[in-house]
Amino acid sequence: MLTKTTTGCLSILMFLTATGLADPPPTHTDESKVPEYVLPDPLTFPDGTPVKSADDWFQKRRPQILQDFEQEIYGKSPPAPETVTFKVLSEKQDALDGMAIRREIAVTLVEKPEPVVMTILLYLPKTSDKVPVFWGLNFTGNQGAASENDVILNTNWMRSNPPEVVDHRATEESRGNQARRWPMSLIVSRGYGVATAYYGDIDPDFDDKFQNGIHPAFYKAGQTQPAENEWGSIAAWAWGLSRGLDVLQQLPEVDGTKVAVLGHSRLGKTALWAGAVDPRFALVISNNSGCGGAALSRREYGETVARINHAFPHWFCDRFNQYNGKESTLPVDQHELIALIAPRPVYVASATGDQWADPKGEFLSARHADPVYRLLGTDGFGADAPPEASPGPDQPLKTGTIGYHLRNGGHDILEFDWLQYLDFADLHFRPR
Repeated sequence: MLTKTTTGCLSILMFLTATGLADPPPTHTDESKVPEYVLPDPLTFPDGTPVKSADDWFQKRRPQILQDFEQEIYGKSPPAPETVTFKVLSEKQDALDGMAIRREIAVTLVEKPEPVVMTILLYLPKTSDKVPVFWGLNFTGNQGAASENDVILNTNWMRSNPPEVVDHRATEESRGNQARRWPMSLIVSRGYGVATAYYGDIDPDFDDKFQNGIHPAFYKAGQTQPAENEWGSIAAWAWGLSRGLDVLQQLPEVDGTKVAVLGHSRLGKTALWAGAVDPRFALVISNNSGCGGAALSRREYGETVARINHAFPHWFCDRFNQYNGKESTLPVDQHELIALIAPRPVYVASATGDQWADPKGEFLSARHADPVYRLLGTDGFGADAPPEASPGPDQPLKTGTIGYHLRNGGHDILEFDWLQYLDFADLHFRPR
């Protein structure tokens, strides 16, 4: 059983050491130990014939790859509901020192056996125009993501770190504890809306065999947990992101055709999967997402498939366990996850001090997704060498349809990252 603790701003590697999980599978961050590997080719059908056209991709090859990810890694999610019920809990006309409108919106995800409600915190610039929106999940509740002290305090279960969480519940001291990760004023000043919700509103982040959150609402008669090829927590959080998009697209102030989904760490994995399964997301951003996110599994560098399944057995579907220590037998790899997003813009971000997430593997995923993007008529990625060679850390590659940067520093999401995402969104949402 996974102990109910969290990393906060610490690296996952430090978390594993500190919590003393029994006998975690070995791993390394030594480039010389990366095995030789051959990546599956997204532009080759299983019978060896090439994908020659956009029709080949969308009608035949893409569904094959998507099914492999659903069946073997994330698990298949239920379809979207016919309607999504939501209500505005509060509205503030002079938020962020008068520069924004703030709303708190309760979204009912399921009614039975117990209601599951996701609360969205939304900031909108004061303008008569419809605005594009950044939308992503947070780790410590909306009161932690906000710099204002009158945001509703989340009362759902939380992991026990940071210290502002007591008995798995947020306290008043948690207000603003991750606001630096959500620079609302900066985002709004650039003409964007920004929306966030606590990921635990959708599914609490611990392994209890899915007895809470949204999963029980979808069990068949006699079922008590997902089947081996059905959704784990990452797919559930991604499903919740799509329900948030359902709501955002109904708001008159929001340009529902220009919603960017983003996430950091495990929520970066979630954002990539949400972007892959829901083509309504116009732009996708992965920040330090690592194994099961943007990093190539076959490199077996940093966090591996065996290590992530050992530490977080609830994140993926049960079938993913058969690839523990056998990454070369996976029918897909993570460059194909990025390719599933094509031709929509995608941005992958790494950090020099986050070797657990394999920055080189994240870069290579972006690079190897390039052929699909080019087949579909975009300019793709356009970089062959990792940034440690050229142009170097903190010099982003953000002029193509696939963006990337390697930032100096550790496992985090910083203002530097946001500045690149805003520029990337400007390029694709507001072309000159």
